Amino acid sequence: MDGFLNINKSQGMTSFDVIRKLKRSLPRKYKLGHLGTLDPMAEGVLPVAIGQGTRIIAFVEDETKEYLATMTLGALSDTQDAWGEITYSSKRKVEPGQVEKVLALFRGKSRQIPPMYSAVHHEGKRLYELARQGLEVERKAREIEIFELELLDSYWEREFPQLCLRVSCSRGTYIRTLCHDIGQELGTGAYLSSLCRSRSACFKIEGAISLDYILEKPENLSQALLPMDYPLKNMPLISVRTEEMSAIINGNQISRTAKMLFPRVRLYSPEGQLLAIAKTKNYSDKTVFEPCRVFKIGE
Repeated sequence: MDGFLNINKSQGMTSFDVIRKLKRSLPRKYKLGHLGTLDPMAEGVLPVAIGQGTRIIAFVEDETKEYLATMTLGALSDTQDAWGEITYSSKRKVEPGQVEKVLALFRGKSRQIPPMYSAVHHEGKRLYELARQGLEVERKAREIEIFELELLDSYWEREFPQLCLRVSCSRGTYIRTLCHDIGQELGTGAYLSSLCRSRSACFKIEGAISLDYILEKPENLSQALLPMDYPLKNMPLISVRTEEMSAIINGNQISRTAKMLFPRVRLYSPEGQLLAIAKTKNYSDKTVFEPCRVFKIGE
């Protein structure tokens, strides 16, 4: 049983909680891993790799994430979200037109300082471990990219107004920090009220299943399991000839006369089973495919 599950993680669970619970439904020999951690406060898409699917994770090139976020203005949180200690800082009025001007400042590439309540390492410890001790340390800003930042709705009539955003961003972007920084730019302060990850690479919320669907009936797992190559659809596919199968299985090169512009390809058996991921090397008269990850057949 190898492949991926598109889990719709519920609020209150860690990503590891999902892995731990799924392990109870699988034989002990199966490895599990996930693509991109979700905070306990967040819900939504959490792709989980099973068996040989865990060996695919390093080759998933599309690391774009999409979120639906609600932020509250006029207050700050020590964790930058609704689960922290809230300090009500300002009831300053914001003109709706001002919001779009501020959002425009955050689109594109920028550098973001990770929050203290995060899993980033600092001198051998997680930042959140230091934060729980009341410590704050200097953090290095990291480059992120906001591809799309759209205001979906706003609730100005509330005592503390709320903005609903759709965010498409690069891996490693903290939406909590984005909301905090937007609040700083607006001059009101802000914190993240709710968060749903609606997409992680090719895994979308529309196709996500609840963890309970698997846990209540373990036989549902095979029905929900996506193929091992599901997140590799943008990687070119090469069909291997029968006489080349042995070479690939043993990690040896094969070649084609055609030029290949992509750095990696997927190699498949004549029956359509994924055999390997291979690096490409172009020469004047041929392209060589050198396996960098070989998968076991029939497991």
